[in-house]
Amino acid sequence: MIRHMFDKIVMGVTVSLVCLCVGRDILAETPVSFRKHVLTNMFHAEASGLGDIDRDGHGDAIYGPFWYAGPNFTVKHEIYPVKDFDPNQYSNNFMTAVGDVDGDGWLDVLVNEWPGKEVAWFRNPGNDTATVRDFKNSWAKHLVHPVVDNESPDFLDVTGDGKPELIFHTGGVLGFAYPSEKSGTQRWTFLPCSDKESWGQYQHGLGAGDVNGDGRVDLLMAGGWWEQPQSSPVGATQPVWKKHPFTFGTGGGQMHTYDVDGDGDSDVVTSLAGHGYGLSWFEQITKDGALDFVEHRILPNNADENLAGVQFSQLHSVALIDIDGDGLKDIVTGKRFWAHGPKGDPDPAGTPVLYWIKLVRGPEGAVSWVPHKIDEASGVGTQIAVGDINGDDRPDIVVGNKKGGFVFVQEKLSAQ
Repeated sequence: MIRHMFDKIVMGVTVSLVCLCVGRDILAETPVSFRKHVLTNMFHAEASGLGDIDRDGHGDAIYGPFWYAGPNFTVKHEIYPVKDFDPNQYSNNFMTAVGDVDGDGWLDVLVNEWPGKEVAWFRNPGNDTATVRDFKNSWAKHLVHPVVDNESPDFLDVTGDGKPELIFHTGGVLGFAYPSEKSGTQRWTFLPCSDKESWGQYQHGLGAGDVNGDGRVDLLMAGGWWEQPQSSPVGATQPVWKKHPFTFGTGGGQMHTYDVDGDGDSDVVTSLAGHGYGLSWFEQITKDGALDFVEHRILPNNADENLAGVQFSQLHSVALIDIDGDGLKDIVTGKRFWAHGPKGDPDPAGTPVLYWIKLVRGPEGAVSWVPHKIDEASGVGTQIAVGDINGDDRPDIVVGNKKGGFVFVQEKLSAQ
């Protein structure tokens, strides 16, 4: 989700490899196309981010140890020490988040080294009063939390104060962390929100959103949702949030709340298995006087079935954003390439596709989904960054995985 809009906070290579190509495998009736920028073909991370790092008015892309300066993404700057990784193995970056941690007006970068290991944030270099920063200076590293479990931690505003918190579980307890003091340089405070459960470091599926419509952000995992209480979320007497058990698959990627069918309540959108098949939306209903859900499949969890001829496995990250400007949020997802190497998981050598799936509402609450291919040589990682990177009010996409790092800039077509 990860979903950071920069205006709202979001192998031995010796030469920067950048290429520009155009992909238009989009259904003709939908005037949407993307221009693909290849940042690098080196494997540096399973995550990505976007934001105006140098405050020059152009959005930048973050992939692994570098940020790539927009609008052309041909110049890169180092954030942390560079290491090229073997795609048969793993990287040291499973989550990248972008936000102004210390409130100095410059966007910083958060990185999860590995599920179950630390999240640290890297401070955008320079002094607080500078108008132009010297990006030859190092990005100072500060600890957020030493043990961040789950393969889909996220950086979202849970408390409603306009500042994002890091959402994860640790030691089997779900919660979130926030800066302990203004500078954010001390270890962040973790607020537990659940009783202890049997979750491990590689747990899949996590999200946040107002499930019950009370104006407060709740937390979601594959086994249910946790209701935020009325008391202050950072109060000393914070109670454990009430758990509402429900099975949202076995654990996919990022989980989202959204009124899919337009009936005024929040539904849930998520992939069903991060290393398998299946994508669903769960319609909120009332059953026996209580809030409940009914599952509707978008992409079947059976490899032999499909949506309009489209099927792929390993939907390890899922984003939700209005791609075509019709006022309805669409799904951005794809196949994570070689998540566990060339012989692991279902269809490991399948085409690494990236899709956006259009939400269509019909009469009387009818819902349908139309898949549109963006690319077939990238896929997704453990995270997708979506937002307006070039300031034209159209959503763009940044992904990173074992294929490398990529930016997909939405183009203006004559039909628009």
